[in-house]
Amino acid sequence: MAEAQKRLSHTTLKRRQRFHPKRDVRPAVLAKANRLVISAAAFIGLSFLAIVILQAVLG
Repeated sequence: MAEAQKRLSHTTLKRRQRFHPKRDVRPAVLAKANRLVISAAAFIGLSFLAIVILQAVLG
């Protein structure tokens, strides 16, 4: 594994993408979208658990 890394030059390794103001979405917008996705996933998960608990209590 170390030998394979030695063979690769620095130009072949993918460089870290920098923020480009005209091309990319602003980091604040991405952070807001991430929060929205996490809150939606949490809501769906809690709803699922609530339904399962409700069925266990009533059934």
